[in-house]
Amino acid sequence: MKSSPYSPHYEKLQTWLKEQRGKSGYSQREVSEIMNRHHSIVGKIEQRRKKIELLEFVKYCQVLGADPHEGLALLIQSLGEEN
Repeated sequence: MKSSPYSPHYEKLQTWLKEQRGKSGYSQREVSEIMNRHHSIVGKIEQRRKKIELLEFVKYCQVLGADPHEGLALLIQSLGEEN
């Protein structure tokens, strides 16, 4: 399976991350500052223009106070739906 940041699987995960950031009350800039990353990285992740790496995903979730297991479960469910 070829992976793409534009796949429906990544779309579901990145939409979930954006929703979690909204719930946290943080702006993209605030998240990027806490993560010590340029703010454009957070924007590209949320706009589905950049894949999120595993460690980056976990850190993102920690910053937001979101459960990474929930995001991974969403991704796993999405993968199971394609069969």
